[in-house]
Amino acid sequence: MAGNDWINSYLEAILDVGPGLGDAKDSSLLLRERGRFSPTRYFVEEVVEGRFDETDLHRSWVRAQATRSPQERNTRLENMCWRIWNLARQKKQLENEQARRVAKHRAEEERGRKEATADMSEDLSEGEKGDTVSDLSAHGDSNRGRLTRMSSMDVTETWTSLQKGKKLYLVLISLHGLIRGEDMELGRDSDTGGQVKYVVELARALGSMPEVYRVDLLTRQVSAPDVDWSYGEPSEMLTPTDSNGFKDEMGESSGAYIVRIPFGPKDKYIPKEQLWPYTPEFVDGALNHIVQISKVLGEQIGAGEPLWPVAIHGHYADAGDSAALLSGALNIPMVFTGHSLGRDKLEQLIKQGRMSRDEINNTYKIMRRIEAEEISLDASEIVITSTRQEIEEQWRLYDSFDPVLERKLRARNKRNVSCHGRFMPRMVVIPPGMEFRNVTPHDGDTDGETEATDDHPASPPPIWAEIMRFFSNPRKPMILALARPDPKKNITTLVKAFGECRPLRELANLTLIMGNRDNIDDMSNTNASVLLSVLKLIDRHDLYGQVAYPKHHKQSDVPEIYRLAAKTKGVFINPAFIEPFGLTLIEAASHGLPMVATKNGGPVDIHRMLDNGILVDPHDQQSIADALVKLVADKQLWARCRQNGLKNIHLFSWPEHCKTYLTRLATCKPRHPQWQISEEVVHTKPESPSDSWRDIKDISLNLRFSLDGEKNDEDVNGDIEAGTEKKAINGKNKLENALLQLSKKVHKDACKSGCADDAHLSGANMFLALRRKKHLYVIAVDSDNIGDLFKIVNKIFEVARAEKTEGVAGFILSTSFSMSEVESFMVSNRVSLRDFDAYICNSGSDLYYSSLNIEESPFVADSDYQSHIEYRWGGESLKKTMLRWAATLADKNGDKVEQVVTEDDQLSTEFCYALRIQKPDKVPSVKELRKKMRIQALRCHAIYCQNAKRINVIPVLASRSQALRQVFVLLFFHEFHFSRYLCARWGIDLTKMAVFVGECGDTDYEGFLDGLHKTIILKGIGSKAGNLLHTNRAYPLSHVVPVDSPNVVKVAEDGDIHAALEKVGFLSS
Repeated sequence: MAGNDWINSYLEAILDVGPGLGDAKDSSLLLRERGRFSPTRYFVEEVVEGRFDETDLHRSWVRAQATRSPQERNTRLENMCWRIWNLARQKKQLENEQARRVAKHRAEEERGRKEATADMSEDLSEGEKGDTVSDLSAHGDSNRGRLTRMSSMDVTETWTSLQKGKKLYLVLISLHGLIRGEDMELGRDSDTGGQVKYVVELARALGSMPEVYRVDLLTRQVSAPDVDWSYGEPSEMLTPTDSNGFKDEMGESSGAYIVRIPFGPKDKYIPKEQLWPYTPEFVDGALNHIVQISKVLGEQIGAGEPLWPVAIHGHYADAGDSAALLSGALNIPMVFTGHSLGRDKLEQLIKQGRMSRDEINNTYKIMRRIEAEEISLDASEIVITSTRQEIEEQWRLYDSFDPVLERKLRARNKRNVSCHGRFMPRMVVIPPGMEFRNVTPHDGDTDGETEATDDHPASPPPIWAEIMRFFSNPRKPMILALARPDPKKNITTLVKAFGECRPLRELANLTLIMGNRDNIDDMSNTNASVLLSVLKLIDRHDLYGQVAYPKHHKQSDVPEIYRLAAKTKGVFINPAFIEPFGLTLIEAASHGLPMVATKNGGPVDIHRMLDNGILVDPHDQQSIADALVKLVADKQLWARCRQNGLKNIHLFSWPEHCKTYLTRLATCKPRHPQWQISEEVVHTKPESPSDSWRDIKDISLNLRFSLDGEKNDEDVNGDIEAGTEKKAINGKNKLENALLQLSKKVHKDACKSGCADDAHLSGANMFLALRRKKHLYVIAVDSDNIGDLFKIVNKIFEVARAEKTEGVAGFILSTSFSMSEVESFMVSNRVSLRDFDAYICNSGSDLYYSSLNIEESPFVADSDYQSHIEYRWGGESLKKTMLRWAATLADKNGDKVEQVVTEDDQLSTEFCYALRIQKPDKVPSVKELRKKMRIQALRCHAIYCQNAKRINVIPVLASRSQALRQVFVLLFFHEFHFSRYLCARWGIDLTKMAVFVGECGDTDYEGFLDGLHKTIILKGIGSKAGNLLHTNRAYPLSHVVPVDSPNVVKVAEDGDIHAALEKVGFLSS
């Protein structure tokens, strides 16, 4: 685009065409018109997406205004120019706002880095100062200027020797799109693209590695009428890449599998942006599957001990969020691959200037996606990227990753120096692999269509005829582009470059493989718009006979398409604005095709390794045309690029990828569930619920304590004397610390004395009562007054009185209050301490079970749960940073200064730092606090609770909903279903669990709103929290709340709770 002359001449051409092609009067300039060419809209997009300075646009408008006449033509010209200038001005304003946000983030990042460095008092070593970002890569050889593989022969051999005899179980997760092992429908929609192919081939390749026994690729089960039946199958075994001799080594459950977990609408295929409310359902179902498979594998090859996954690997933000929850529930290392990142997409959309930030968020749920990526960084041990560009330019936009601070922490770890509670995931570059076994590059031209033998003369593949029917001269070299018709793939610029370059048109043909389609009207608006633009450009430049754009192709046709392009001595092009990696470039190179590719993103690293083509600016149409002409016309250059690609392509093979991948996994510290159970408990015969308490009368033999170190003789029904009541109230912190420290001490002492099995047997016997319950009621209503909370508790007790009396219903209290507060209230109000089977306190940082022997041990802390959540807990460094943050918040009123937030040391425990909010209207939002902690590499979960009166800061893997998962897995030895810690630990079926919540609640409220359990929302309760706690969220609560879930029932204020429980099948009328 040249400037004002171009603008004016183009406007005149548009007006000369008249309203027949695009009636500008009757439609918005930005209206997506389908089936009709809108030159007005096309011009606006050209200008807004281009690099025009607003002064040029304004000058064009001034010229039009100066030459205005009564003629309608000039009036329309004036209006059009004004609107275009206004759009460009708005775009520039958005870009300036984004630039200010980036500058602010950089300043906050630098400030956080300085504070973190100051806390880590030891001086930096030369190693900390000298590392470069390229060191984060899995490749690196800056002297040569080319990437080399990390997995040298020595490292690989060492790792192989260490893994000898071991059999690994791996779990991969990819939620969106349509995933199957054969005949993948790539390009069917925007969710079924390169990521689908990558995860399937990764699972298949890992399953073929000798060290790996089983790989599960977990995804969504889709049984919708508009998709193939195969996507509704519960599981599918992937054919191994090398089946020679592999079947003889396979065990009963070994190999690679696609496992489809049902969640979300049962009969509807929905895009990834609409999946967020249903991901907790997936987590529950996936946890059930993993636990059962681990038990089966343990029986087959683990000598009866469960074979837990060595890692859980999430792909994309939605799967990363789910993998973080699964990793926390099972205490298993997490790996993450982003594929495409939300912050980068947000920047690109803002630069386009077509939508406001709110419109972007509502359309793409972009803030929920970004928060999921932040959570993935919090929980991941390793983040796998395809390129260094992804690290340097995309991941560094996130609060949870700072490459400079990461290098400092890594250097300290290498020297075994304390990082003061700070953690950051390790970024490694492992380019995607490819299977080259069946790839045979061919020379020649289209005269000899295919190679044949004497016995079997071959015929050309059908796809060849489908493509070549478009060409008037099929012998010319073929320029091949293979991409979805998505605006970011920049196909229209490629077609314009081809159409406006006469030498290129004379030298070559253009083939566009743009997914599959039956009818343009059935495509999404975005894809249809791009495809229509391509067709109109073909018509404008009269490219008939020179451009092929077939409607259909199979996945198995893709190698033949590459082979056809290579036979014509053609070129493969990827002109995308940004390409995260560019797997098609590797596929093309393996067939002997040189490349022309965007200089933004992964192709830079691919070109550095292969040296088989030319990189171009995707915005520069002339640069694209020149590069294509150069490669097609210069046969020596073409041959050299072809040979370079074939020579180095082995670096991208799947075996090489898997070796590097498994080597990286070996660096993770092994973690797995810490639950221990005696065989006597495993094989205990279930008894009636009414006998459950008699079975566990010895619970306190190994876990005894009292509030003041002496035995209490008070009646278990709560007949407490006044003196003891006072002692209980004044001893809140004593009780809390006693619960934590004593349970740990008993556990350690039991292990030292060889009595660990007996200790766990006693505890497990007590919890047999939980698994015998027919229903489980979880009261998770949030309130700032514990008295109000127990009024609701009494209502629920009254409704479930019959089940409670018969012992078929269990009760769990889930609250932000501490155990000492709960115990104090129950004692002072003569509430039986055994009314609840379990207590989830301090927003999920502490988990307790009630005891029979109230006099000696009223509660027992679950020390195994603590061993799960202590992962990445910042300890005293986190506390120090929190107090420093609180000290900066002051409300100044003249000479009077009042603290907005103060420490609440009495209610703080080992895994929960409590802060009291004195002025709720002055405290920063929870997202700002989380951001501050992440910038300093402190991994925690900050929760605003009790109507903005308290802040609980707990471990990153802890929450009230996670604690429910913890109550769910240990008794997988029995024939039960499992999910969420309580459910994972004690074999409780989540579908038999009802969770009571208010209309709103603490900032962790959303964790209860979906899943396999039933949710009863008590309207009118907690509504005040909505204004105090949820007005400045990172993303709207509506983006994560299922609107049509059959598991969610609302009860009006003072409504019939009994009727709600009847509706979900818990009570009969």
